[in-house]
Amino acid sequence: MCGMYAVSSGGVMNRLEQIIRAEIERNGAITFQRFMEMALYHPGLGYYASARTDIGRGGDFYTSPHLHPVFGMVMARQVEECWEAMQRPPEFTVVEQGGGRGFLAHDILDYLRGREIYGALRYRLIEMNPDMMERQRMLLSGFSDRVEWFSSLKEAGPFSGCFISNELPDSFPVHLVQMEREWKEVWVIMDGDRFSERLDSLSDPAIREYLDMFAPSMPEGYRTEVNLEMREWIRDVAGQLVEGFVVTVDYGHDAGSYCSEERSRGTLMCYFRHQAHEDPFSHVGQQDITAHVNFSALKKWGEEAGLETIGYAGQGIYMVSMGMDEIISEKYLGRDDYQFEVARMKGLILPGGMGESHKVMVQYRGDREFALRGFQIRNRVRVL
Repeated sequence: MCGMYAVSSGGVMNRLEQIIRAEIERNGAITFQRFMEMALYHPGLGYYASARTDIGRGGDFYTSPHLHPVFGMVMARQVEECWEAMQRPPEFTVVEQGGGRGFLAHDILDYLRGREIYGALRYRLIEMNPDMMERQRMLLSGFSDRVEWFSSLKEAGPFSGCFISNELPDSFPVHLVQMEREWKEVWVIMDGDRFSERLDSLSDPAIREYLDMFAPSMPEGYRTEVNLEMREWIRDVAGQLVEGFVVTVDYGHDAGSYCSEERSRGTLMCYFRHQAHEDPFSHVGQQDITAHVNFSALKKWGEEAGLETIGYAGQGIYMVSMGMDEIISEKYLGRDDYQFEVARMKGLILPGGMGESHKVMVQYRGDREFALRGFQIRNRVRVL
């Protein structure tokens, strides 16, 4: 999708581009996965590690919590339902990773304040970017008795409760591969002053294992992504979860759709100032690079780590099933701006937008019996 030809940012290389170039010159080539990791996470310079990073209407992209607070209210209902399923424990921890500016955490806590669960609630935010962490602290100052910050899952420690992420695994660095009679991996090289690519052997046997399972027979020229970091991540999450739920919201597909011939150029996309494009070698450190999530892989790897997959559905049908209409009546009915607010909410649930592109998956560790409301209208676990 992004590199049948050499591409570059043009002009004078910025500091991060120089660092990446130096590593390529030392090694001869680096995997695209390594390039993406440095472009997004290099300390102080990568897109997600920089003080410049902004998410929302003033940044490069926005997520569901930026569109309307009702998304967080629905997630708050999910948190409360998880607490109920665990028989209302006196201490219930919500861990959120990759929370951006903190809007989701704010909307969850604001909705639950005053409800019975609030006395049991502890909220841990995992945030590696110190500048983003400071923005979260400012936004969540009214909940300082409930919120703690950590730079990693390991630092946050074991917990019982609910782990939440919204658009997190899509930001993990991915291996790019292409079928050329056999699978080859995309490696990044220098072509003069430009970043370019070449196809060479696979860097990790786990890549072939993934492809044998999810993309066993593909035509010549077929390109796709392999997100091995998601496997390590869900293992880490499961390893810290004593009992409870993992709620993952992201854009993606089941394996049959993800690895279909219609996606022969993969799903890798870049976002710069709300403009989508396919050139990961431009605006290095200043743009988001992302790939859709293979939820079938997340299910498989979660099960290997001891998590049972309870539900999987499109975001729109999930939010409707969770009683979004009840929240609208409770919070907005009778207000002068009711129609305006409802119009904003539609972007979260309508087909053709986030309601269809984004999926919700809930996984569980424990031995309790329960039914989750969000999957009563439609649960597509069997397609995974």
